[in-house]
Amino acid sequence: MTTVALERPRPSGLVGWVASTDHKRIALMQVAASMGFFVASGIAALLMRSELAKPGMQIVSRQSYDELFTIHGSGMIYLTVTPLALAVGLYLIPLQIGAAEVAWPRLALLGLWLFVAGGVIMYLGFAVDHGAAKAGWFATYPLSDAANTSGKGEDMWICGVFLAVLGNTIQSGSLLATIVGKRAPGMTMSRLSPFTWSMLATVLMALTSFPVLLGTMAALEWDRLHGGVFSGHYGPVAYQLLFWFYGHPVVYVMFFPFVGMAAEVVSAFSARRFFAYKGFTFSILLFAALSMSVWAHHMFATGRINNEYFSLTSTMLIVPAGLEYFALIGTMIGGAIVFSTAMLFAIGFLLLFLIGGLTGIIVASPPLDYHLTDSYFYVAHFHYALFGGSLFAFFAGAYYWFPKVTGALLRESLGKLQFLLMLVGANLTFFPMLVLGFEGMPRRVATYPPRFTSLNALETVGGFVIALGVLVFFVNVWWSLRRRVEAGNDPFGGPTLEWWTSSPPPRLNFDSLPPIRSFAPLFDMRDDRR
Repeated sequence: MTTVALERPRPSGLVGWVASTDHKRIALMQVAASMGFFVASGIAALLMRSELAKPGMQIVSRQSYDELFTIHGSGMIYLTVTPLALAVGLYLIPLQIGAAEVAWPRLALLGLWLFVAGGVIMYLGFAVDHGAAKAGWFATYPLSDAANTSGKGEDMWICGVFLAVLGNTIQSGSLLATIVGKRAPGMTMSRLSPFTWSMLATVLMALTSFPVLLGTMAALEWDRLHGGVFSGHYGPVAYQLLFWFYGHPVVYVMFFPFVGMAAEVVSAFSARRFFAYKGFTFSILLFAALSMSVWAHHMFATGRINNEYFSLTSTMLIVPAGLEYFALIGTMIGGAIVFSTAMLFAIGFLLLFLIGGLTGIIVASPPLDYHLTDSYFYVAHFHYALFGGSLFAFFAGAYYWFPKVTGALLRESLGKLQFLLMLVGANLTFFPMLVLGFEGMPRRVATYPPRFTSLNALETVGGFVIALGVLVFFVNVWWSLRRRVEAGNDPFGGPTLEWWTSSPPPRLNFDSLPPIRSFAPLFDMRDDRR
């Protein structure tokens, strides 16, 4: 056993949290902030779906609807899924690699508060003259120029996006330095857990693509104030090229950490080492490399890009994606599967992201994309991938690691009710969108022809079923903390190092470390005892 440093006392009270350099506290504050923005963005979605339950304008004005879909999308992309993924990485990576703390902890803390400040500024746009931003979470030029979006709401949105993404970028650097430089003796790169590998690929993509968005937002604000950056014949295309260089890699930034979470859950609840570990790590790195070459497939209909190249690279993504799927399924085959809430959400992740991935292959074909561009098919594809995929895997991880964070178990009965509600709600909401897209309903519209009424009403019902499922989760957290069922240090027989230490972990994570001979050191120890 390896002995590690003794725990240092930490400040108490509110200051002990908001100024903490403990990676676990930073991560928990970021999870709380991300979930707060998730609820706010979800409320915006429910207002939109209520408006769309039938044709015509009933609840909000067209301008308010534009503000709602802009802030809903922005809240989910910039303020929920991306920072949530980084927060889980901040909490788990030092534990999984046997480190006492994260590298550059003050920068990680700065990243948290920049992200929070960006989100607050973005939402404060509702309080200024002319309302919040209206040009969508992508702010496509010239929809986002000063002539089309007067008032300060769009400027506040740009500032909020800049700060939030800057915070994410700083934290990505901290996580990369942690993985490279803070590993315990024996924790070689070939022994990193599947989740840590997924985070390594994530931060490499983030550090490559996020600075481009920061420059694009700065250029867009300059154009709004002074003009001359994106105006002219090629300006709108130049903006899209810059934005989507961030906008497509960020899809995988929002996916990779969650597939890593699902991998850990599937391994633990199948009581098996993760299948095809080397193939999985190779696929993650190949996926990351290919993801940097597909951004302009959002622009097939512009006629200004090489459609054949971007169609090829986009379709090639099925190869590493398939390797990841087979690794997850292979882990379950022959395993002693326990259908816990965490495992159910991991299986739900596989099923729903499969739909998101297959629809992605469809829109990677330019002829099909010409028909489906700016239709509800894209809305369905995006939501199956990121809500049905990433957030289902997040809830799998939440039920798996909640005992490690708090020392208490979440209630399985409430968890399974939540899973059922969210699975039914997701398909009621998103599958009709696929049909509507094929039938020609455009996205980003506040009303529609009467022939689309039935499917839109069904989507609205599904949206409220999802909201009920999320409410059950928050009730479960509250009840489980109020009426604690103590979990112990390793209630699920996990394979990775975080299950070696106490629940919750001490300030410096470990009093000692076991021998590290593979990516599943605790499975190694159990095998030795046999």
